Amino acid sequence: MKTIWIGCGQITWPREMDERQILTEIAAAGYDGAPAVPRPGYGIAETLVLYAEVGLRPAPGYLGAEFWRADQADAIVARAGAMAAFAAGVGCTELVVAAQGFHSYTTARGLTRSQVAGHVHPDDAMSDAEYRQFAQTLNRVGAATLEHGVAACFHNHVGSVIETRAEIDRLWALIDPALVFMGPDTGHLAWGGVDVVHFFREYAASIRTLHMKDIDPQVLAEGREKQWDYATFSANGIFTELGQGFVDFPALFRILDAAGYGGWLTVETDVTRQPSPLISAQISRAYLRGLGF
Repeated sequence: MKTIWIGCGQITWPREMDERQILTEIAAAGYDGAPAVPRPGYGIAETLVLYAEVGLRPAPGYLGAEFWRADQADAIVARAGAMAAFAAGVGCTELVVAAQGFHSYTTARGLTRSQVAGHVHPDDAMSDAEYRQFAQTLNRVGAATLEHGVAACFHNHVGSVIETRAEIDRLWALIDPALVFMGPDTGHLAWGGVDVVHFFREYAASIRTLHMKDIDPQVLAEGREKQWDYATFSANGIFTELGQGFVDFPALFRILDAAGYGGWLTVETDVTRQPSPLISAQISRAYLRGLGF
């Protein structure tokens, strides 16, 4: 592979915890960086100072939006442009962009996407018109971020309106690959029923950044059988540290290496059952070191 940086997402830590302390623990666990987004009181200069003081590099941030809604398109594009300007300012060349819809999108069956997480039925998909609007807005977002030298990288997410392989493929057939790239999440792919290795083989050339999660197969099987919603899956331990689930990371890294991948690999364990977020981060970092990263 080309130059690789290993990041760690802050999502495992309590939201009320001080950001500096979170970043300090991420650095202590041996990571190169953590995602950076604009926050009150922390513009480009302040963010660069904070990250330098704790010994980290800013990693690609995250933008979630209701891309299928025409009435929000202009606002979404404006947000993306502002976030891309920030990303470029802190030295990032990618921005992760993802669909929302957990509770705001109601399927044809009268269910929210959160309720059908992990066991999506074809009738839960967006309409043709919503797919077209989604792709149109995503293309506009990609054009806006590229004006700042930042690639908009689409991120699949269980509980959103783009979860399954069929949904990802359908969206990808409508976007402009010169404007929008891939920023997949390994755990959400696996949870959504996607063959992750096969997906990486087919989309490797489009991948510009990625989030690394692992998934407990026993929790996945039980949740599908019992038709759990997103929160119940999470509460029962669907997320696990890297190497403790069933995602085949060595195979994924071989595919990325063959494709000449370089850039950020960002670890995320949304909810951990370890005694602390720091221990969780250390376990995943040790696993990656064992693979040569």
